[in-house]
Amino acid sequence: MDERRTLAWHETLEMHELVAFQSNGLIKLKKMIREVKDPQLRQLYNVSIQGVEQNLRELLPFFPQAPHREDEEEERADNPFYSGDLLGFAKTSVRSYAIAITETATPQLRNVLVKQLNAAIQLHAQVYRYMYQHGYYPSYNLSELLKNDVRNANRAISMK
Repeated sequence: MDERRTLAWHETLEMHELVAFQSNGLIKLKKMIREVKDPQLRQLYNVSIQGVEQNLRELLPFFPQAPHREDEEEERADNPFYSGDLLGFAKTSVRSYAIAITETATPQLRNVLVKQLNAAIQLHAQVYRYMYQHGYYPSYNLSELLKNDVRNANRAISMK
């Protein structure tokens, strides 16, 4: 296999998904830990935060190897985070319903789960459209998509 100087498109997109998911998760963990009073649970949050920060630090050096990446930063409010978190929730819901349906033997329950799966798919589409229209998820512009990942990961890491 030859040595490439850039990542392949498919691995770049997988990296994007991981970094976007973990960045939103890290922001959520850092916001939520403030409310956690139980010392043992708080320690679990700290371990999780440190682990995700390390994951992001290990993945970020690969971003310059992504194909056609441009360097330009811009600041954004929390709307990208909240909408990204909602998109992740919708995506996870779709996956969870799909898995549950494959494990369901009762037709009535299956019908309810299919209905709920379709609702989750619709929610995902609505949130995606919102994010795309507002420039939070530039899915057809890989350079912008990756810049957002880097910005969000760095924001999540530096957040106190």
